[in-house]
Amino acid sequence: MSVTDTQAAATVLAGLAILFGLAGVVVPGLPALPLCWAGVLVWALFGGAGAGRWAVLAAATLVAAGGTVIKYAWPGRNLKRTGVPTWSLLAGGLLGLVGFFVVPVVGLVLGFVLGVFLAEWLRLGDSRLAWPSTKQAVKAAGLSMLVEFGAGVVIAALWVTGLLLT
Repeated sequence: MSVTDTQAAATVLAGLAILFGLAGVVVPGLPALPLCWAGVLVWALFGGAGAGRWAVLAAATLVAAGGTVIKYAWPGRNLKRTGVPTWSLLAGGLLGLVGFFVVPVVGLVLGFVLGVFLAEWLRLGDSRLAWPSTKQAVKAAGLSMLVEFGAGVVIAALWVTGLLLT
């Protein structure tokens, strides 16, 4: 493989990793931000010479790290404030994972909502009290996904900018 073939392959591989990373926001098992970041890393290492690639990688690293921290801290703070316990979220996550395989795609959301609702119903003893907690958990999960997707889009934009400028 020549140098240009290697560069082209690295660029294609980076683009695919970023696309899969963005899909990983909603698909269980695909680590969204690590995939986006790894795509930029491959491009920086094998995509050719230039200091601009390292600047793009540094910026992507900051965005990936910041996005990872924010996607847990911000929704977690909101949930703590509303009193939804971590074990209810874990129940929702487990049932969401099961639901993803039982009813592809929509089962993830349905399973998560059902899992949190059942856990809160057991904890609070009343379905009417469980529903507000469930709504808060769904809002927090949505916020987490939105933060993660936003960070992935910023990483993708950095990479495209790097492609155009280097």
